[in-house]
Amino acid sequence: MALVIEKGPTLRERTTLRLGGRTLAEVGARTDADWDELPKALERLGGRPLVLGWGSNILACDGELPLVVVNPPAPVGPAPVGTREGAIVVRVGASVRLPLLLAWTASKGLAGLEGLAGIPGTVGGAVAMNAGSYGCEVGQCLSRVKLFSPSTGVGWIESDLFTCAYRSFAVLGPAARDSFRVILEVEFTLMVGSPELLRKVMKECLARKTATQPVRAASAGCVFRNPAPGVSAGRLMDQAGLKGRSLGGMAFSELHANFLVNTGQGRSEHALELMDIARRVVREKFGHELETEVEVVGCS
Repeated sequence: MALVIEKGPTLRERTTLRLGGRTLAEVGARTDADWDELPKALERLGGRPLVLGWGSNILACDGELPLVVVNPPAPVGPAPVGTREGAIVVRVGASVRLPLLLAWTASKGLAGLEGLAGIPGTVGGAVAMNAGSYGCEVGQCLSRVKLFSPSTGVGWIESDLFTCAYRSFAVLGPAARDSFRVILEVEFTLMVGSPELLRKVMKECLARKTATQPVRAASAGCVFRNPAPGVSAGRLMDQAGLKGRSLGGMAFSELHANFLVNTGQGRSEHALELMDIARRVVREKFGHELETEVEVVGCS
């Protein structure tokens, strides 16, 4: 078997913010062994890898991009694979949509991830960013990760070889030296709960998000990280008068200032300029430095 290499997609069509130009190629693997060919394929294609799931946390620049899109394997699972101290271990492929996983866990009465209701994207992306919402984070339930790295190939790593922090997932050991990794599958350890109660919690979380965030807009979620514990980037931006601020086809949402939305034919240059404006205004008014949470790709 061999890697599947196809024409590079336009990231405007593959990201929820609807921004981004043409990539060099798109690469996928049919078997675990195929991933060993990826580093040489990237060298031949002449581009940097962009591991892309649903594209829900990506701000891609316009124009011709020196990127090769890397696809995780086709969706696998979710499925229970064992128990651990009275909890249920669930294995799921990285390309499974997070909302589908949450619907499945609720139906099975498996608790731990329900606070993530309303977050789009894939399981792999949620792990890579340690997605969180309303006090719930992916890393709280994450027990094992199967990934490919150029140094180690494909293999499972236990919890002592990765760390999860605020919106970050870091690998320890030999794979930490690599410039990229591809998350293939993950295992969560979940507690037994009530399907009815879990559905109720998820419904409440989703309703709260719908009321306070532009969940149906062309967006990439929160643009900036919270600058300090208990300090909300969105609240600072709101107090700085940035809610609804627009440039070209891009704007900070009227509903939540920390959400950058594409109101039509937005361009990455306008998105980046708005972000620069927000950093400057928040720094001048409140003394806080805003760091990006969204992943900016393809920009020189």
